[in-house]
Amino acid sequence: MKYIDLHVHSASSDGTLSPRELVLYAKQKNLAAFALTDHDVVDGIEEAVDEGLKQGIEVVPGIELAARYKDREIHILGFFIDYKDPHFLENLAWIQNERKRRNKKMLEKLNSIGFDITIEELKKSAGKDLISRAHFGKVIQEKGYANSVTEAFKLYLSPGKDAYVQREVYTPKECINFIHEAKGLAVLAHPTLYDLTQKELKDLINMLKDEGLDGLEAIYSLFTKEEEYKMRSLANRYNLFITGGSDFHGKNKRQIDMGVGRGNLKVPYELLEEMKKRI
Repeated sequence: MKYIDLHVHSASSDGTLSPRELVLYAKQKNLAAFALTDHDVVDGIEEAVDEGLKQGIEVVPGIELAARYKDREIHILGFFIDYKDPHFLENLAWIQNERKRRNKKMLEKLNSIGFDITIEELKKSAGKDLISRAHFGKVIQEKGYANSVTEAFKLYLSPGKDAYVQREVYTPKECINFIHEAKGLAVLAHPTLYDLTQKELKDLINMLKDEGLDGLEAIYSLFTKEEEYKMRSLANRYNLFITGGSDFHGKNKRQIDMGVGRGNLKVPYELLEEMKKRI
């Protein structure tokens, strides 16, 4: 049986492997395909697709967009997007500018509590890529203010902590529309991670379905078997196809590996074939 991973991040957002390295790693892991779903950027897709053609690995052009739902942030995955669509790129530019505004405020907050961190250090950490909270975490660790990136998030960079700044994002409907306009399929990412009751989650999925949602990420690294069963049931109830992925970030999430998550993740290629029928 062939296996895939439909939730993977590169160094173009907050992962640590380049798009080309991801393809080589996918081949090493004996994956037939993976989706590159970087946060708010598509910069790495062409490199991954090109290397995938050389290595015999199918690369699905994707993205992960943040959206505001009531008092929390949810994530919408896009698959098979036209990553060169001008209007889609304009929408991403707005998101990236908002990230820059947020980064400036987060840096000011860190400096105000005595952290000697500069924008130059953050840019060096990010390289050519957009600065993310993962890069803040890495610099905080390197400067000795935390023992790990995970601890940096826990102490300073998560909601309610000293350096956290909420960013402005699009609505779920806008994200779904952007993905559809770019000829893609829209999927709710890791549905159980939003701290919603079962009723609240059903209400969310019902709303998103009305707004054009195509699928649900029902197989995920952190799901229990019971949670996976519930997500599959919800997908069936709302006539949504299912996807599955590890949410691989390389060294930024060392406990999660590409294709297998925490060791027990298996996403069959048949799911990708079902998705293609919806395009």
